[in-house]
Amino acid sequence: MSEQQLPVVVIGAGPIGLAAAANLIERGIEPLVLEAGPSAATAVRGWSHVRLFSTWAEVIAPAAEKLLAPTGWVRPDGDTYPTGGDWAERYLQPLADVLGDKVRYGARVTGVSRTGRDRVVDAEREQQPFSVHVEHADGTGIRLLARAVIDASGTWSTPSPLGGDGLPALGEKAAADRVSYRVPDLNDPAVRARYAGKRTAVVGSGASAFTALASLAALAKEEPGTHAVWILRRGISGSTFGGGEADQLPARGALGLAAKAAVDDGYADAVTGFRTSAIEKTEDGQLILVGEDGRRLDPVDEAIGLTGFRPDLTFVDELRLALDERLQAPVELAPLIDPNVHSCGTVYPHGVNELSHPEKDAYLAGMKSYGRAPTFLAMTGYEQIRSIAAALAGDQDAAERVELVLPETGVCGGAGLFDEPGQAEESDGGGCCGAPATLQIGAPVTGGGC
Repeated sequence: MSEQQLPVVVIGAGPIGLAAAANLIERGIEPLVLEAGPSAATAVRGWSHVRLFSTWAEVIAPAAEKLLAPTGWVRPDGDTYPTGGDWAERYLQPLADVLGDKVRYGARVTGVSRTGRDRVVDAEREQQPFSVHVEHADGTGIRLLARAVIDASGTWSTPSPLGGDGLPALGEKAAADRVSYRVPDLNDPAVRARYAGKRTAVVGSGASAFTALASLAALAKEEPGTHAVWILRRGISGSTFGGGEADQLPARGALGLAAKAAVDDGYADAVTGFRTSAIEKTEDGQLILVGEDGRRLDPVDEAIGLTGFRPDLTFVDELRLALDERLQAPVELAPLIDPNVHSCGTVYPHGVNELSHPEKDAYLAGMKSYGRAPTFLAMTGYEQIRSIAAALAGDQDAAERVELVLPETGVCGGAGLFDEPGQAEESDGGGCCGAPATLQIGAPVTGGGC
């Protein structure tokens, strides 16, 4: 089999991986999607109870819709806001079903390299197909050959630890039975019982932390003794709670205000300037968080770490990837997404030029391409893989052409108040920062930027 007859292996059957397959099919290229989980969108299902800030219009890929349309699929109302569960059940799983045997489940990629070449060897490197090692759920393994690899596996499986230095705090692993790294689904009786009547430390300062604080405050109103301790590595400033009532997306503003209310109403205490260095267990199993400055907080029963995510690069270690030393994102992309400079509203749409590596035809896409930056949004990911598919088809003009125009205020994905869908549906805006009416797909532009 010639290299051109080999499939393009796509790692991950999430929103970007499945959209990549749709774009490849549109270009006449055979995709093979490998998903470690038992179904499509395994990671998305992990936060199925959380509502997005992005509307349906912003989270459906154009190429995917073309595949779905002939099947009788009913497109959700573009102005409404799905939960993660809605996204998975009403769009992502149907898309995977249309792709059929082009998607394999229970197939975890454990390594990617060039056939017969580790990362040191130069000789005829680009002439060798990619070697993709896959482990099945039953423990058996196979090796697949690919003409190109698109890693769209995301970052959900590798949450950042509680430790303030980026490493697990001393004792964090030993306290694993009392530490979670997900927004709790308090509609689940078992999860509710875990936090009801308990003191819970929430570490983090983003939308996920807001959501956790708001939900724990709601629980505290029903379950006496429930209390949150909100731990921030920095101080509280005017921007800590987002835009509030002035936010261009009321749903996001309401979320920040709900977190503020949790503190103001006494359901949560805020601890500022605290960077966790150790977690100690008391004799009765409670946790004491110790700061780098020696501060010791009062014992808590549970801890929830919501300090972001990072890419798992272990299985692509034999590829020659050019990654930014801070963000672990492609070096050409990193300046465009640096969270010190950009919000998701100011990230300029980008494509194959920013995503290319020294290893030809190997790409990180979607959330994985953003490394540790939290500014990713689905529509930008869809533009990424449209460009990559065009490049793999040899259509360089289309690959380099930007076909996504975002409003200046941006449209950003994120987590909303999952128990108050009306908050989102009352919004006139789209995403977390802007209005979907100004979002254009398929309209080439010649300029722009941050």
